[in-house]
Amino acid sequence: MTSQGMWNHKVSIGLVVAILAVAIGSGCNSGKTGDDVMAKVNGRKITTAEVEKYFRNQTAGAPQQPTDEQADSLKLSILRELIDNEILMQRAEKLGLLATDEEVDKKLNDVKAPYSPEEFTKRLQERNITLDDFKRDLRKSLTVDKVVNKEITSKINVTDQDVANYYNAHKPEFNLIEPQFHLARIIVTPMPNPQVHNLKNDKAQNDADAKKKIQQIMNRLDSGDDFATLAMNYSEDPDTAGNGGDLGFTPQSGLQRTDPSTRDAVLKLKPGQYSGIIPLVNPQNKQVGAYQIVKLISKEPAGQRELNDPRVQQAIHDQLVERREQLLKAAYYDVIRDQAKIDNYYAEQILRKTGQQTK
Repeated sequence: MTSQGMWNHKVSIGLVVAILAVAIGSGCNSGKTGDDVMAKVNGRKITTAEVEKYFRNQTAGAPQQPTDEQADSLKLSILRELIDNEILMQRAEKLGLLATDEEVDKKLNDVKAPYSPEEFTKRLQERNITLDDFKRDLRKSLTVDKVVNKEITSKINVTDQDVANYYNAHKPEFNLIEPQFHLARIIVTPMPNPQVHNLKNDKAQNDADAKKKIQQIMNRLDSGDDFATLAMNYSEDPDTAGNGGDLGFTPQSGLQRTDPSTRDAVLKLKPGQYSGIIPLVNPQNKQVGAYQIVKLISKEPAGQRELNDPRVQQAIHDQLVERREQLLKAAYYDVIRDQAKIDNYYAEQILRKTGQQTK
């Protein structure tokens, strides 16, 4: 993110929608053994039924069902997230940080508040989630947040001097000579690219694959998944995937020079909203070179922003916290993952199956 990107005042798309789609929660600890178990984390099972449930959720509404290889790839990705969250849940148990019934009930009531009982039930049904599934995922989501806050966020300290030092080093960049659009994007391309390194190492291989992938991402956004997290995990833009798809600020003149479909989509957005799927067409051969979803994080008017502006102070503080949090979170996840005993039976099964096919 550029320093002008500090103007990001994150706007929630909606707590209800965000919570309703905690589509990748944590692994279920019950189930049969054998083929019904896809993985174990320190002896605790992640079942086939659990992975299949989230697989169906993510592929809902796709124009056509994925091929066997595409299905295997998506299920592996789901399983990796379930494994990571199970590791965090076990860490929470050791720290005494499991979400309580009272916390779950309070959050559930907050989520349900804008809806009638019938509307809430319909939304659950649309995502193939039962109320028990939802409450279990909600408990896991709250628990993970508590672990991250205790183990990472609470240990980050940003002083007033840190904020002042940053401002003084970047003061010219806080002088906005024209309105600025703070944008982020998720992009998927149909061509293989060895330079793409998102967190899931997930890459579309052809146009049909790219269409399915971008639609799955859109499904998760519509369900309330975090835009930046999805960008880090799945975006194929090597320049922005690592920072949540953040493009920084684009001046109004720069926006006018972009492709018309993107420009028109952005101008219709309010801060916090994201576009539909935008095909990016190569003007020379008229073929689609990529598919993207753009989010307008914020819009700023022209003018110099001073350090005594509370927005400047808060934006710099939040940015410094975010940078340190991302670094600590990556290190923390690596450490606890290395300490866990993980048996990924599904990955082993795919390797065996692939080996047999190549003989």
